[in-house]
Amino acid sequence: MGELEKMLAGEPYDCGDPELLSLWHKAKNLMRDYNRTDSENLKEKNRILDELLGGRGDNLWITAPFYVDYGKNIYFGDHCEVNMNCTFLDDNRIEIGDHALIAPNVQIYTAFHPTNADQRFPHASGSGFEFCVTQTAPVRIGNSVWIGGGAILLPGVTIGDNVVIGAGSVVTSDIPSNTVAFGNPCRVVRENK
Repeated sequence: MGELEKMLAGEPYDCGDPELLSLWHKAKNLMRDYNRTDSENLKEKNRILDELLGGRGDNLWITAPFYVDYGKNIYFGDHCEVNMNCTFLDDNRIEIGDHALIAPNVQIYTAFHPTNADQRFPHASGSGFEFCVTQTAPVRIGNSVWIGGGAILLPGVTIGDNVVIGAGSVVTSDIPSNTVAFGNPCRVVRENK
């Protein structure tokens, strides 16, 4: 199993693998181009998104700047809006349903590292840059979800349909459909009818 397959399977993998670095650099260059494209040049922005993302439905609006790791592991449904300064670390799959609203400065992480320092850098030699051991877990966001500004979604979480996540929340576990949730850690505070 190659490092890309390990990454997508949630197995420990080497971020410094040449194939992964090539994909990472390609995404960084596309992201740079997207963020520098004139705001009204929708044709060019859409061309870049088609090359950058894994898939997208109709009517996706992403306000620059926008940041990703690979891009190809991000999938949007129809009629989604992502506001400025969002960061999606898509080392695993990020799935976003239809009619999603993602406010400024939202961060979605799929990557994590061992908590034990010796396990993070088991082969550190001091002879150059050593990438940390990394694992991943996908993030899934349902339909008609609004994620408030500055929220952070951690690896492996699923957010159901018709959910509101309050600004500044840290989502550490799954949030069921038809709820309003906020806090650190994010907790359901009421039903969303």
